[in-house]
Amino acid sequence: MTATLVAQGLAGGYGHRTLFDALDLTVAPGDVIGVVGANGAGKSTLLRLLAGIVEPQAGTVSLAPADAFIGWLPQEHERVAGETVAAYIERRTGCAQATRDMDAAAAALADPATDGIDPADVYSAALERWLASGAADLDERLPVVLADLGLDLGDAPDQALMTSLSGGQAARVGLAALLLSRFDIVLLDEPTNDLDLDGLERLEAFVRGIRGGVVLVSHDREFLARCVTRVLELDLAQGSNRVFGGGYDAYLEERATLRRHAREKYDEFAEKKADLVARARVQREWSSQGVRNAMKKSPDNDKIKRKASMESSEKQAQKVRQMESRIARLEEVEEPRKEWQLQFTIGSAPRSSTVVSTLSSAVFRQGSFALGPVSLQVNAGERIGITGPNGAGKSTLLRGLLGRQAPSEGTAGLGTSVQIGEIDQARALLAGSEPLAAAFESLVPEMSSGEVRTLLAKFGLKADHVSRPVDRLSPGERTRAGLALLQARGVNVLVLDEPTNHLDLPAIEQLEQALESYDGTLLLVTHDRRMLATVQTDRRWRVEAGQVTEL
Repeated sequence: MTATLVAQGLAGGYGHRTLFDALDLTVAPGDVIGVVGANGAGKSTLLRLLAGIVEPQAGTVSLAPADAFIGWLPQEHERVAGETVAAYIERRTGCAQATRDMDAAAAALADPATDGIDPADVYSAALERWLASGAADLDERLPVVLADLGLDLGDAPDQALMTSLSGGQAARVGLAALLLSRFDIVLLDEPTNDLDLDGLERLEAFVRGIRGGVVLVSHDREFLARCVTRVLELDLAQGSNRVFGGGYDAYLEERATLRRHAREKYDEFAEKKADLVARARVQREWSSQGVRNAMKKSPDNDKIKRKASMESSEKQAQKVRQMESRIARLEEVEEPRKEWQLQFTIGSAPRSSTVVSTLSSAVFRQGSFALGPVSLQVNAGERIGITGPNGAGKSTLLRGLLGRQAPSEGTAGLGTSVQIGEIDQARALLAGSEPLAAAFESLVPEMSSGEVRTLLAKFGLKADHVSRPVDRLSPGERTRAGLALLQARGVNVLVLDEPTNHLDLPAIEQLEQALESYDGTLLLVTHDRRMLATVQTDRRWRVEAGQVTEL
């Protein structure tokens, strides 16, 4: 089925706060619309509105046909306790709900018609939707897709629990649900998070090949450049929204041009207004001085001269009024508001020993998985990029290099004076029910409460964030708190494991700039292709099938 989604005059937010309004958007078959904007601009809120999960503050969302299938993939994979992989995929593809609706309609066939509704018609519609969802052959398609994605879950899909999976495995199951879905319109919120390069290529192929419409939120610049046909920008600073035609790179160029023109237009207006105001002030002073001179110089009996002086002063006053009228008639141009920008540096510590870490014929075992034997040496100041598929052993390698996991065979050694700063994939350093400010202070006891709050505010974490339990912060907010910790602490070995997950585009660019000036040791694990191309590295390692290869 082909479907079209239309949003008109849409406004969304939470509580009494409106994040965007007067938003118009049409999603037709073949459209791939990328939604961009700073964290907090309302991107996820917009997807929930389009999915019908929450009600808009104003405006409407309509579907044609009205029974079209909309699929929404949230930013974080919801793992329900006790839910199996098969049950998760059935829920995410809409097959589970379609099956429940069909079973309820079948049971109602035994009851007489009520309120003029024929149970046979209800059942016919439910059966049609069940077939359209792909539920009829989902059991046959599921193991094929899981195997194609390389998901060896140990148990059958109807036995393996979602809560037992790693982040990478959960991301692959989410991708499997997407590949198995038969949605007419697909809404994707950060679908690239935790996907390796193979997963990214599969996702791109799916998005480019889908017949229906797609609306997606992503901070993966390469993914956006390869997939989107239009870009919807939610500009929080200007309180505006705008749809840009063309792909992502075309959007960047057009946005830069529009912002330059807006600044030039305001500067021209401000300069013209300042000139008129200055001229009016001078003429006002001349007019006042003329009156005073006329009063002083003209004797009371010299009526002709006094009248001439007064007429001259009146002419000056008239010029002042004319100038003020010109100022009032100026078309007001509002100054473009500057976006909040994350600006930070990575705190430095005294240099570590020349050799930071060594592995010699080291083998690391974890269950049935083994990494190694590996022989590597990390020297002070080296910048190493690490890539490889999910489950290949990248996190195990990092634990071994940092002395957090002892090898089962061989040896591992960590140098002296090593001060490690880390953003791990799970953002686990800041976690739990403790308020953010208290959790942060416990990690940097040398800082006062005021200093902690001031630092967090520089990272966009204001009063309502610092008093909130860490677990209730968004993934992007937890990541920014982790970056603030890097600035607060002195580090000489920086470990970044998928640092761009959940960061908005401006923050990613700021992180890349901070890495340019960082002169310590860097271990960077990322599948962000533009970051790999932007951040300078001395060495590249690829981890695959339990082995490490230097590229």
